[in-house]
Order: sequence, then structure tokens, then C-alpha cells
Amino acid sequence: MTISSHRRQVIIGFLGTTLDRGLGAARWEHWRPTIDLCRQPDQMVDRLDLLYSRSHEHLMEMVRDDIRRISPETEVRPHVLDIQNHWDFEEVFSALHDLARAYEFLLDEEDYLVHITTGSHVAQICLFLLTESRHIPGRLIQTSPPRRQRSDETGSIQIIDLDLTRYDRLASRFESEHRDGVDFLKAGIETRNDAFNAMMAELETVAIRSKAPILLMGPTGAGKSALARRVYDLKSRRRQVEGPLVEINCATLRGDGAMSTLFGHQVGAFTGATALRPGLIRQADGGLLFLDEIGELGHDEQATLLHALEEKRFRPLGADHEIDSDFQLIAGTNRDLEGECRQGHFRLDLLTRIDSWSFRLPGLAKRPEDLEPNLDHELELFRRRHGVLVTMNREARQIFVDFAISPTASWPGNFRELNASVMRMATLAQGGRITQDVARAEILRLETTWSRSRVDPRDLQSRSLESAAKLLGEDAWTATDPFDQFQLAGVLHVCSRSRSLAEAGRELFAVSRDTRKSQNDSDRLRKYLGRFGLSFKDL
Repeated sequence: MTISSHRRQVIIGFLGTTLDRGLGAARWEHWRPTIDLCRQPDQMVDRLDLLYSRSHEHLMEMVRDDIRRISPETEVRPHVLDIQNHWDFEEVFSALHDLARAYEFLLDEEDYLVHITTGSHVAQICLFLLTESRHIPGRLIQTSPPRRQRSDETGSIQIIDLDLTRYDRLASRFESEHRDGVDFLKAGIETRNDAFNAMMAELETVAIRSKAPILLMGPTGAGKSALARRVYDLKSRRRQVEGPLVEINCATLRGDGAMSTLFGHQVGAFTGATALRPGLIRQADGGLLFLDEIGELGHDEQATLLHALEEKRFRPLGADHEIDSDFQLIAGTNRDLEGECRQGHFRLDLLTRIDSWSFRLPGLAKRPEDLEPNLDHELELFRRRHGVLVTMNREARQIFVDFAISPTASWPGNFRELNASVMRMATLAQGGRITQDVARAEILRLETTWSRSRVDPRDLQSRSLESAAKLLGEDAWTATDPFDQFQLAGVLHVCSRSRSLAEAGRELFAVSRDTRKSQNDSDRLRKYLGRFGLSFKDL
């Protein structure tokens, strides 16, 4: 193999305490791998860095003299490694790691090859690992003896580049594996929304390569819980986790029982604590913990969770000592946690810790192009769960899809609501076929359900104006133009049903946000309210 380069060729390897030996002139009749490196007709070795123990000083000198004889242009640079036990992995790796850290690699001037033919098997493994991790920025070189043991015949060499991106077939396998992982996270649904597909592709990479917390945001019913389970299943398939998936909705945790549920307790920790309880954090050791609606946690639970995330240790209620638990966290929320932090409801340091990777799942109404593939998915789920194949005739499908993606379809329950809708149609389908009548009946049912939660615009406007007038005061309200009265009333209505200034700002400026360089909706809304002497706290 020919190596063409204008840069200096440097080889790093162990002195072969067995293979490089030899006595007298007879040593030239045997294949010696270190000597053979410098006899290759198509390879120039500018420097050979030989690693050896002091006990083999004599052999080192002999090999260096022999290399000077056959390749005088090669500089032999000895490196003493005082390794007591060459089969002790920790000792060998530590010694080589220290060498690599202290080594001055001149990447602009030199190319490096790591010789893995000599040295103990443990040493060869360690050299492989350090090269693969780029602690030694080079390629591997393997030497093999000639077929016939003749003094004038050299062996062969094989160079191995551990940069896997250079191998087309391997790269295509990795890409195929990545696509399979993304498809798994999407539950096999052929989604068409480009932004959603790109987000799932990034999440697949993060799930496999990172153990940092993941934050899933989005409205209720957007699929956060199901996605967290698929992330766990994907990591399990790739052997990324050994422990269980532990999940809980934090909105169900209330009062004194919240700390006990999450972190466990000792016997006698409080009245009624008659049995030891390990807690969910302990159960998740080695696995994945999914805390849905994490914004519902109390301040004490937030503080203890932060400690457990950072230290991998926590103290159960009533315990004298901390216990270990190494888990990966996935958090879900439909709240604006940044706004919650500004209002003092959520710890900023905890948000910073869990927001290493954040993914916002859009609601169903935001992904109209994905409704049809999700409709097919729900029908397939019904078949698996009930053992009944249900289809929709063309007309029924068109009627339902046209309604489902229309502006009047709000889907407040998102994909969870679509699941219930398909379940009802499939249940009522005679002979396993959803007809136009079944589809129309379901559309009417949805419209009726959604209309109950809607407020008559005239009543809403009237109430909003009254509330705004009361808040602003009679004199100020009378001095305000009707145009500003109606606008202010609408703004105050949105603020009154929002949990934070940021949440209200996102809703009020949802259209113009994408056209602005600055997207500080909170500041924009704060300044608007300030024109009338109001603040969000006043509401």
C-alpha cells in the first residue's frame, strides 16, 4: 500500500519483546514487525516512536541499531513506559492516555500511524481505543509476515482508518439505522410536515447520543407521553439503558405525598409511614424517568429533583444518608416555564438543567398535512386493539378530512381527541366500513362538543368591555377612544386567561412574530399595557 503525502510519516508502537527479538546474524532470517515497518518499499518512515519498558533496554538498542542499518533516514525515538503488569487494562490504558495527552501532535506537518501488531493484546486494545477516540489523531497500521521466511522478502501492511464517515457502505448503514429510528419515534406514521420531521430526526440523534435531560413541550394531547415511551423503547433497542421506564404525571402529586412518591421515605419518616418506600427516582436508576407536567411540581420537589439530577444522589424522607440513582430525565409540560420562572413559580436553575434539549410538539390543528396519515394510523391501532379491520369509503374519508383540516376544526384535545373520534366511527361502522352517514354523525358530534366550550362573541365582547372599563377606571375609560377601548378589551381578555405574560404575548402576536427580527413578545405586550398604566399583575 502506498501512502502519498508531503508530510512527515510518524509511526507509534510498542517494541515487540518477543517478535522483535533475535540473536546474531540469524535474526535477519526471521520476520520482525518493527524492523519490517522500515523495510517497506513504498513507505517512508520519517520517525518511529517506540514504547518499551526499562527492562528491555538492551533489546531497544539492538532494534534501533538495526533500523539505522536498513533505514538510516528513520529517526527512532524511544519512550519509556514503566508498566508493571502489561495485562492490567487500567494500568496500561492510564499510561498510554498520559502519553497521548503529553504528546505534541503536529497535525499540519505530520501524519500518524499507530502500530498494533506488537505489544500485549491489552496494549493493542488500548491503542485502538485511544485512536478511535482521537486522543491519538492517526490511523492504525497492521503488519503481517511474508508467506515465505526469506531475508530479502518483506511482509505486508494494512492501514485502517477509524473515521467511519470515510466508508460509504458503513455510512449508508448508519443513515438507514437513523431513518429507522426516526420512523420508530413517529410510530411508523408517514408524516408530511417538514418542521415536525426535522424535529424528530434531531430527537433521534439526541436520544441515542446524549444522556442529558430532554424537555418535551406542547399542548395537552400533542403526544408527549407516547413520544417519551418511544424514546425509551428506542434507547432500549440500542442498548442505551438497562433500567426501567418510570413515568408519572406531576399534576397528580399533591401535598406531603409528593416528596414521598418521588423520593421515597424511611419507616417512621412521618405519621403513617409504616413501610419503606423506595420512590420513583430510585426505581428509575439506570433507566429513564418521565415527569409529565413538570411545571406542577412544588418548590421543595423542584429543589430535591435538581440535586438528584446534578449529583445523581438524593436523600429520602427520614433517611440519614443519601442514596444513588443515575437516570435520564424526560420532562413534559404544556406550560410556559420561562414565564413561570419570572413569576416565581418554577426554579430557573432547574429549568436551565432540564432544558439541555427542548422539543416543542405542535397541536393537530398546526399540522393539517399530517391528519390523513394519522387517521390511517388510528384505524390501524383500532385493528390491533380490537382485532377488527375497519376502513373508510372514499366519500366518507373525503368528508371527514375536509372537515378535520378546515379552519372551524379546532381540535382542542389534539391527537388524543382524533383517537377518540376514530374509535367512535370504527365502533359504529357496520360491516367494518365507515360510511358517509357515520362520518357526518361524527362531525356533528365534534361540532356540538366544541360549541359548548365556545363563548358567544357578542357576550364575550360585552363582558370584556365591562371588565376593561372597571379595571381602567371610569374617568380613564371615558377619555379613551372607542377604537382603543375595543382593542384593549380584547388584549385584557387574552391576558386574563393566560398563565404568564409570555404566553399571552405569543397568542396576541402569533402572526407578526415570524416577520420581526426581535421576538420579545413579553416586552411588546408590557409596553402596550403600560400605555394605559396597567401591568400583567393588575389582571
